[in-house]
Amino acid sequence: MKIGIGSDHGGFALKKAIINRFTDIHFDDVGTYDEESCDYSDYVSKVCYKIQKGELEYGIVVCGTGIGASIAANKIKGIRAALCCNEFMAEMSRRHNNANVLVLGGRVLAEEFSFKIVERWIDSSFEQGRHQRRIDKIHELEIAQNNSA
Repeated sequence: MKIGIGSDHGGFALKKAIINRFTDIHFDDVGTYDEESCDYSDYVSKVCYKIQKGELEYGIVVCGTGIGASIAANKIKGIRAALCCNEFMAEMSRRHNNANVLVLGGRVLAEEFSFKIVERWIDSSFEQGRHQRRIDKIHELEIAQNNSA
């Protein structure tokens, strides 16, 4: 499995820890590569555009709280980013919402707890069925937004 991963300075330490912890996953690390102040939207967009182009299927993005990264990611067509604060949210984001981007807060989650969230997210899969109808409606919202712009 190959997963895009990116962070700003506030999520850098957690991003690095995730890469080091999940050695069985090939991560496409788009940056940042240090803790110098930078903008999360720059790295979130790199991960999300690779998903949008079909170069990656999934991504993980990390900023200080996860809020900004979540907002930025969900502005990109075809991205269903879920800010997850626990394992249940991670599982449901995949099972019911077919989330293709996991968002974490590097300054609000303990490292070991974050690993559990990532593991649950990776191990969960989309249930389809009635949930596909809802995903289709989200896609319709994107189309309507593009047509009204």
